Amino acid sequence: MAQVDLIMPKMGESIIEATILRWLKKPGDKVEVDETILEIATDKVDSEVPSPIAGTLGEWLFQENDVVPVGQVIATILTGDSVAEAKPSPAVASANGNGQANQAAPSAPSPASEPEPATVAASVSTPAPAATVAEIPRTSTGGRFYSPLVRTIAQKEQIGTAELDHIQGSGLGGRVTKTDILQYLENRSAPAAAPAAPQTTASAPAAPAAKQEQAAPTPGDNVEIIEMDRMRKLIADHMVMSKQTSPHVTSYVEVDVTNIVNWRNKVKKTFEEKYGEKITFTPIFIEAVAKAIRDYPMINISVQGTTIIRKKDVNIGMAAALPSGNLIVPVIKQADYLNLTGLTKTVNDLANRARQNKLKPEEIQDGTFTLTNVGTFGNVMGTPIINQPQVAILAVGAIRKKPAVVETAYGDMIAVRQLMFLSLAYDHRVVDGSLGGSFLRKVGDYLEAFDANREI
Repeated sequence: MAQVDLIMPKMGESIIEATILRWLKKPGDKVEVDETILEIATDKVDSEVPSPIAGTLGEWLFQENDVVPVGQVIATILTGDSVAEAKPSPAVASANGNGQANQAAPSAPSPASEPEPATVAASVSTPAPAATVAEIPRTSTGGRFYSPLVRTIAQKEQIGTAELDHIQGSGLGGRVTKTDILQYLENRSAPAAAPAAPQTTASAPAAPAAKQEQAAPTPGDNVEIIEMDRMRKLIADHMVMSKQTSPHVTSYVEVDVTNIVNWRNKVKKTFEEKYGEKITFTPIFIEAVAKAIRDYPMINISVQGTTIIRKKDVNIGMAAALPSGNLIVPVIKQADYLNLTGLTKTVNDLANRARQNKLKPEEIQDGTFTLTNVGTFGNVMGTPIINQPQVAILAVGAIRKKPAVVETAYGDMIAVRQLMFLSLAYDHRVVDGSLGGSFLRKVGDYLEAFDANREI
């Protein structure tokens, strides 16, 4: 009987590990090709791991809630096919694209065992404090993610969680990288050796720690303590990081979308019969945004230090609410190349699979601009937070009937119109009021110029 290794697959370019959420098969269970064996989660998306071959599940090498590096063997599958040993598992190929996933597991911790960090640790720390530094958690209380390598270096260098939280990260979503922590250690080493009385520096933080424990809230009769789930912690960390990174400015315009409302009411039944899709306002908004980005390409950028990176692809993310109350932002790639029918199909597909937690990692990556519809919740306008590393986000409010002045051939008249507020939050480091305001007005112009007699 041959044995095939089940590998922890790579779920994205920046993903180095995943958490096992639930085993769906037990050792000894029969499995078919592509049958789901377990569910895993990364800091971006949850997913299922299918069986690469038919056979019997052997042993689990990790338990539920274990954090496993990409490329690590997580289970074995037994099969009577003697050729199976020579055939690579699809999970192996997906780990790094070249079928060498087994090398990925040892590669992550190896830098932590390099002599440089160990030498620094010997020079700035003593055996006594080593026992006082608690193990660094994978995710801090603020939801910030730390890789195994960063946690290992922090542990060796006697960096506690509170100190690690204050290190500025240059990685994706503000994560602390190996370079960040080593640069921090270079600046930290001098002050660390300065105190002449170790007892004083060791006792100073001890008192506040005790006070914090005493001040910790305790549930009472009318109080419920709720722990954030994994996704909410990540969202919270991302929002705080965005506010700390970008000086936010928000501009507003009110647009007349009467033509859009009337056109949709007229064609929605025919549209669904012809294309099998329900047409919402979202693809119409995205179409207008994509056109405006073509007119103002400097809104489609990101910032890296003092460098501006202009994106040639127009990849528009749309914030989608999940049944759990959390948010996720699937991305419509190259939205400027899709017609309204293509946008409708893509928007509906991504929204449906987002609610079912079936999005692929690549479908929530590489966005260059984000649209959020606060009107869904009956809000007339909002001040959204920029989805880093983008530099702008558009919020569309609720469409409401209001009296408005309409210019006609016979003079100005007051009529009932369908009006909506647009709110654009932008990064004032690189987007000035002229660019932000002009782009927002252009989006409004495209919406107001919508052809009420447009063919489907």
